[in-house]
Amino acid sequence: MRPRPAAPPLALLLTLLTLLCACAGPYQYYEGTGTHGVSTAEASGDWIGADGTRLSLRQDGTALIEHLDGKDFDFDQGWRLSGTGTWQFDDRESGQQLVLDLAAPTSTDTRPGTTAAPATSPGPPRSPYRWRFELDHDEQDELVLFFFYGDPDAGNKNVLQHPAAP
Repeated sequence: MRPRPAAPPLALLLTLLTLLCACAGPYQYYEGTGTHGVSTAEASGDWIGADGTRLSLRQDGTALIEHLDGKDFDFDQGWRLSGTGTWQFDDRESGQQLVLDLAAPTSTDTRPGTTAAPATSPGPPRSPYRWRFELDHDEQDELVLFFFYGDPDAGNKNVLQHPAAP
């Protein structure tokens, strides 16, 4: 009779389970904000973000982009884009998104405080470059735009808001 193999130790099973779960961060399970019904008038106008990011969305669907960071892992390269483009809504079951395409880049620069060395010619690997902004409302019920950056498991958000009225 052959001896029965020993069961793996509980610590090994727990370690394997932890490793499997670590690959499933918050962004992997992100299901949208559920926001619907945002109008062109509400989304149009100026938006500001961190480190001098500015976005001007016009009601005719054109956009002016200044110092907007790359999305997802592109953010880690540290480059930022400026130029002109177009925008439109994409209404999904999980919520409305604002799709922004940079059609004509005018410049690239590096985000302040970037520790990663930028590529020889910083900028996106393709043109046009597309961002998908999620739409949500903050505590004051003001519309905010955001996209995820960096490691998708981290769930980091780049948030843009309308500037505060003087």
